[in-house]
Amino acid sequence: MDDKLLRNIGIMAHIDAGKTTTTERILYYTGENYRIGEVDDGEASMDFLEQEQDRGITISSAATTCFWKDHQINIIDTPGHVDFTAEVERSLRVLDGAVAVVCGVSGVEPQTETVWRQADHYKVPRIIFVNKMDRLGADFYQVVEEISKKFSIQAVPLFLPVGAESSFNGIVDLLENRMIEFEVNDMGSSMHYSPVPSDMSDLAAEWHEKLIDAAASHSDEITEKYFAGEPIPRDMIISTLRKATIERKLVPVFVGASLKNIGVQTLLDGIVELLPSPMDIPPMKGISVKHANEVEVHHDPQGNPLALIFKIQHDREAGPLCFVRVYSGVIRKGTAILNITKKKRERINRIVRMHANRPEPIDQLAAGDIGVVIGFKNAQTGDTIGSEGAQILLENMDFPEPVISVAIEPKTLSDQDKLKAALGILTQEDPTFTWKENADTGQLVISGMGELHLDVLVTRLTKEMKVEARVGNPQVTYRETIQQPVTKTEQFSKILAGKEHAATVTLTVRPLGTGTGAKFTSKVSPKALPAEMSDAIKRGVENSIRSGIKFGYEAIDLETVLESVVYNELTASTFAFEAASAMCFESACREADPVLLEPIMRVDIVVPSQYVGEVMGSLTARGGLINSMESRTSADHIIAKAPLAQLFGYSTILRSSTQGRGTFTMEFSHFAKKS
Repeated sequence: MDDKLLRNIGIMAHIDAGKTTTTERILYYTGENYRIGEVDDGEASMDFLEQEQDRGITISSAATTCFWKDHQINIIDTPGHVDFTAEVERSLRVLDGAVAVVCGVSGVEPQTETVWRQADHYKVPRIIFVNKMDRLGADFYQVVEEISKKFSIQAVPLFLPVGAESSFNGIVDLLENRMIEFEVNDMGSSMHYSPVPSDMSDLAAEWHEKLIDAAASHSDEITEKYFAGEPIPRDMIISTLRKATIERKLVPVFVGASLKNIGVQTLLDGIVELLPSPMDIPPMKGISVKHANEVEVHHDPQGNPLALIFKIQHDREAGPLCFVRVYSGVIRKGTAILNITKKKRERINRIVRMHANRPEPIDQLAAGDIGVVIGFKNAQTGDTIGSEGAQILLENMDFPEPVISVAIEPKTLSDQDKLKAALGILTQEDPTFTWKENADTGQLVISGMGELHLDVLVTRLTKEMKVEARVGNPQVTYRETIQQPVTKTEQFSKILAGKEHAATVTLTVRPLGTGTGAKFTSKVSPKALPAEMSDAIKRGVENSIRSGIKFGYEAIDLETVLESVVYNELTASTFAFEAASAMCFESACREADPVLLEPIMRVDIVVPSQYVGEVMGSLTARGGLINSMESRTSADHIIAKAPLAQLFGYSTILRSSTQGRGTFTMEFSHFAKKS
């Protein structure tokens, strides 16, 4: 297929804004689905995990392919819940464009802002679909104003709603100056055109003027035609808007009601006309393994194969399904390819294109395309695959730290290995989920992004993977750091099997700023110490960092500098250097005024105005700091920071104090000294 006719798009929004319903309609109109599945009935094709159907929310980003007006559209439906941030993050990483679905009643909600910030980080061009115009309280014009204000971007409507709430029955096309109505009897497939209703003609003229004005500010040609009083061709306006959208200078706004089948086909036109193809986006950044320098990866179907694994999903029969985005060259089934991240060769047994959860076998995937590779054994989310001749690592995805943990144990001892294998599968799929075994007690501890995140994963373990397990209460995942710089020297000497193992190491530990992680640097010249000894020292330090300083929690925000070593060829061993560096790191950190750090969460709360005082009071009582508050017509929006330890069960407290009308989301902000 011509690369110009390819679109890789994501559909993103706050939970419950109607993302999945919109995707269902898109699949219906593009002929992928012969009947429309509803989220409320648990029949949506994109929500094919059992839990997604039970909970009515999207958990994993499903990828599907459909065709519209000769264009191939690869759609990735992303979760709206903040606990599944990693799913959103990795999807945005491989998209060329996105559709942000905004609710016509609630407007821009907290999670929409979070996803918008992530899309800004990955420089993804967007268009907006204002959905649910048939709901009570829908106000299109207020939502457009809110989009412009909150996202600091020019929102340009191409359509206006005709009527609102229960009387919403069509849209006005501002470019063609006509009304479009959607046939009820064939699920909105047929469209009827008529003149703009007389009571809307002034409003339509005013917004048409604003649309031309927005296009003119990005095109001298349109400006000249406008002042000369000449008609401006639709193609010229669309190509100008497309260029400005791709450069992220404005956001075109569409309107409709997915559940009523209104406005989805015009949105599809917008996707193919305004969002970029793989050829329109800037080159990807990567690191050359050979030269260790940054290189640009251009979209080139003739180049060396290079692709990114952005998601892994386990299938009982086929094993790991690796969702890949190809950036350069072609990958073919039946061939071997190098996992550049893991430095291991893998075989591509099969390649399939997913239509929601129905696979279609294909022979190859070319640059720009998205598909699923079956046959990889060692792959993980974020790995780069490519050819051995041109090894380039595509830039890493950043995943937030897991901040909440629970202890888990199998119901019977015979299930222990089964549980560990299942946890390994979940870790491979989800980089924000980790597990470890306590060396002293043998207890298994799993960590994730939030209570819902862990709840979903535990349910998958028990229901999907059939592992019987008992789960403890949620615990906060703390961290440790130091407050003073300290330099220490440690000597290790031991006689094992008649041979002396000796090493002397001098390390400096010093505190770093919040959010910098743990760094290791060496002042010892590679000539003075063999590489395997240097690696052993680094390994000793890294193991100690993971084991913690005083309380057993991982250490962060500190730098370890290897100042000097005493190396004797006759007595040196990797074992001795690893042990000496671990002892040295530990004793230095214990003298460096260690402190415990706790996770602080950014909390977004939306509540009706009459409950604001009570909610702010309960947050402050939990050690929260109110950062900002803004009033809306229907509710107030509070943004605060609070310690995670104080927020367990907060959703129940918020619901009872606001008669079930308050909602909140939280995401990790930073670690701070425990008060």
